[in-house]
Amino acid sequence: MTTELCIVDSHCHLDDERYADDTVEAIMERAAEQGVQYMQTICTTKKDFEIIHPMALKHEKLFCSYGIHPHHADTDVVTKEEIVAQARKDKVIAIGETGLDYFYENAPKELQKKSFRAHLEAARELDLPVIIHTRDAEEDTMLILDEALAKGPLKLLFHCFSSSVVLAEYAVKKGIYMSASGIITFKKADAVREGFEITPLEFLLVETDAPYLAPVPHRGKRNEPAYTRVVLEALAEIKGVSDAALAQTTTDNFFKLFNKASR
Repeated sequence: MTTELCIVDSHCHLDDERYADDTVEAIMERAAEQGVQYMQTICTTKKDFEIIHPMALKHEKLFCSYGIHPHHADTDVVTKEEIVAQARKDKVIAIGETGLDYFYENAPKELQKKSFRAHLEAARELDLPVIIHTRDAEEDTMLILDEALAKGPLKLLFHCFSSSVVLAEYAVKKGIYMSASGIITFKKADAVREGFEITPLEFLLVETDAPYLAPVPHRGKRNEPAYTRVVLEALAEIKGVSDAALAQTTTDNFFKLFNKASR
């Protein structure tokens, strides 16, 4: 048992079909045994929300978000007003995940941009943080964020950061939080680790993005929130701090950024 730590898995997908033979209670119990006391399960489609919101309402230490992933920007078209209405609900602590993904380009780029902007506008209205997914779209991501930030400050998070140092430098400059995932344990992820090296501790979070991206030594298996502990240990090594210190810092950062969440 390692419950002396309090770690938050800031981003997981507990509605994924790979958990069909499991229960939320069992997942949370295994996580708690590793010190992972809180978690946020993320919305990617309107249908997701119908599953994850009741989950969050049922479990005190589980929160959720509302948003449409860029992959679904054409099939799940959403307006600012729709996002605001759903994100006002109890236990919904963030907007997203939203953003741009040009690697797969499952939805046309212009529809992704329109959806991203709608999420940013909703976040401004509600003063909620935005969980940003960006892949092979750094330039347009920064352009849209600059456009939004010109209207005033926003609470922003690059989740599962896996981009270049250029985007990390942008995040540092703009005060954008960055979340580390199992990618930082991968052998060929030197550029990603460099991004975290330059990011101040007060802007760091940890996550699993479970069931995806299980960290080494679990790579290739189904990821789960309990493995946030592995990510935390890897990030602590990168930052040259103790596991306990980083657990305290990243948990404090989570509740500062997602201040609608109750601790």
